[in-house]
Amino acid sequence: MSSMRPRKGSTLVFWSAFFFLWTIVTATLSPKGVNFEVQVLMGIKAYLVDPHGVLENWDQDSVDPCSWTMVTCSPENSVIGLATPSQNLSGTLNPSIGNLTNLQILFLQNNNLSGPVPPEIGKLSKLQTVDLSNNYFSGKIPASVGNLNGLQYMRLNNNSLTGAFPASLVNLSQLAFLDLSYNNISGPIPKLPAKTFNIVGNPLICPSALKQKCFGMMPMPMSFDMNNSQSAPALVRPKSYKVILAFGSTFGSICLVCLGCGLFLWWKQSHDQQIFFDVNDLQHEELCLGNLRRFHFRELQIATNNFSSKNILGHGGFGNVYRGTLQDGTLVAIKRLKDGNAVGGEKQFKTEVEMISLAVHRNVLRLLGLSMTATERLLVYPYMSNGSVASRLKAKPTIDWSTRKKIALGAARGLLYLHEQCDPKIIHRDVKAANILLDDHCKAVVGDFGLAKLLDHRDSHVTTAVRGTVGHIAPEYLSTGQSSEKTDVFGFGILLLELITGLGAVEFGKAANQKGAMLDRVRKIHQEKKLDMLVDKNLKSDYDRVELEEIIQVALLCTQHVPGHRPKMSEVVSMLEGDGLVERWEASQRMEAHKLTVPETFSTRYSSNITDDSSLLAQAIELSGPR
Repeated sequence: MSSMRPRKGSTLVFWSAFFFLWTIVTATLSPKGVNFEVQVLMGIKAYLVDPHGVLENWDQDSVDPCSWTMVTCSPENSVIGLATPSQNLSGTLNPSIGNLTNLQILFLQNNNLSGPVPPEIGKLSKLQTVDLSNNYFSGKIPASVGNLNGLQYMRLNNNSLTGAFPASLVNLSQLAFLDLSYNNISGPIPKLPAKTFNIVGNPLICPSALKQKCFGMMPMPMSFDMNNSQSAPALVRPKSYKVILAFGSTFGSICLVCLGCGLFLWWKQSHDQQIFFDVNDLQHEELCLGNLRRFHFRELQIATNNFSSKNILGHGGFGNVYRGTLQDGTLVAIKRLKDGNAVGGEKQFKTEVEMISLAVHRNVLRLLGLSMTATERLLVYPYMSNGSVASRLKAKPTIDWSTRKKIALGAARGLLYLHEQCDPKIIHRDVKAANILLDDHCKAVVGDFGLAKLLDHRDSHVTTAVRGTVGHIAPEYLSTGQSSEKTDVFGFGILLLELITGLGAVEFGKAANQKGAMLDRVRKIHQEKKLDMLVDKNLKSDYDRVELEEIIQVALLCTQHVPGHRPKMSEVVSMLEGDGLVERWEASQRMEAHKLTVPETFSTRYSSNITDDSSLLAQAIELSGPR
């Protein structure tokens, strides 16, 4: 009998373990065996209008949502992040979001969402960061947000929220940043735990700047001392030597503890590998750059095996780009600016950081962080496994026709965001296949902001030096140094021809044994209806001839001599999606017919004679982003 006891014990342990694992596996399943979080996310999707299909791979039949775009999961496969910023989503936010009980991050900013902020958001007890800014949310801020005890960062600015300032926010002891600016919230304002908050643009809160309740109506950052200034006089005056001695001992002990804590925090900060910048911290000149991770130089040195030549992904006018592996296994591309103290390198560095930190879009290269020392300037990007479009067009197997169309549309959407949706707007000034990067799924990402220029409303767009890459420079930019959004449109037209032919602008002329411009030959071939001559030989016959003609027409519209005749990127995106091309093309042909009766101008002669002569190019630069 004694020999049977271990078997019974083993059986008990086995079934206990089985029951425990079964509980974990089925914890997130509905009674029908469907993942509960899948149901919740599909309910959220049902309330949204998704014009660009960014949520297309959200499938109600999925076992789990961790492979979906815009969704982040924990190692235990629980949804902890939902981020769909700047995707033109409209509709309302489904109250079922309150059932994503493990959610820690919620980013829905820069969309067109409307309706109320659902009170059920207060059920997300693990929520740490929420950004619903720049939408059209209306109604009151739900009092239930006061239940989010772990909330550290909240932005609800630039909406249409009304009602009284939520008093429940005083309960958020972890809250460090709060932005409720530019709504229609009314006062009074309680004393908030947030060290930095913004309430400007709410006229009902502060009708008169002289009123005491308007203490918060000033631009960010606003740092308030949350200590009670009236507590000091409340100390009981000592009445005996023992009381004085006890008080002195206690005070001294507290000072020692505070000193120890201060030294520990100082040490931790000086050794911390992850330092995040606060956009609104104006005490440091470098901190107006968005939430970027600051890396130690040594960390990037280790990630690239001491910047080994074997890890070089590409070269450029300001340095090399290296493949690196961070300590957590993340693959990154690290741009190391050569001669970090030089004026050019410093200017390039600041330009790229400013540009990329402002631009957040799925078709624009995302800057992860940076590193600065006395002699080094480094930028860290996500690693793009498929390199650039230019390199991928030369690789085997060749990119198929449908992927080339997807790349064209993705690049167009990225430029559309930079031109018309980013504030301040940005022109790229060197749009070409080498600066369009491809991720694991060949999604196009616009990279290389080294030549970018902010489109401030007061800016004349005139630059002191023409920069770019020969064959891609718009004629007006080459002749006058004046750049605009239409400069990028011209470059995008050349990019379309690169996707069709598989050749660069200069390579095309050499392949055709012609010294003249690429555009002149393309126009001639189009007029002769011999479009098959333009197609990359690697595609053979695997392409759609109707789509081929449409894309060539878009390319020719984008590369018209007169900048004002070129379409905007929003119109280019519409034409690539099949809307408005016929009308635009017919109008351009009528204009061309009219121009035949007008004497040729200097500008048309000049723009049609761009050759592969490198003397036409001033300071060509090819640096940013992984290649």
